[in-house]
Amino acid sequence: MADPQTVTRQPTDISMNGEALLEHAAGLVNRRRREYGEPADVFDAVAARWSLTLGTKLSPAQVVLCLIDLKLARLARDPKHLDSQVDVAGYAACLREVSR
Repeated sequence: MADPQTVTRQPTDISMNGEALLEHAAGLVNRRRREYGEPADVFDAVAARWSLTLGTKLSPAQVVLCLIDLKLARLARDPKHLDSQVDVAGYAACLREVSR
């Protein structure tokens, strides 16, 4: 049987209100923290890689903002897409982590 702390319930669009969405996003951020490490460290590494690829210095906050923008572009096509809504909330939490 799976450990209840590692299982993330997949809520349905019907059952998801704003508070539940934020709780779900927080659970995903915490799960990713356990899997990949602290968001500040992860986005610092991504910023270093993207800086090399793009030939210009990027900050971890800029990386997070780009990922939020990607999700917003997807939401422009389908504003009801739950995964993208959750991801925006999760990335907003990560932005706070990298901006402290």
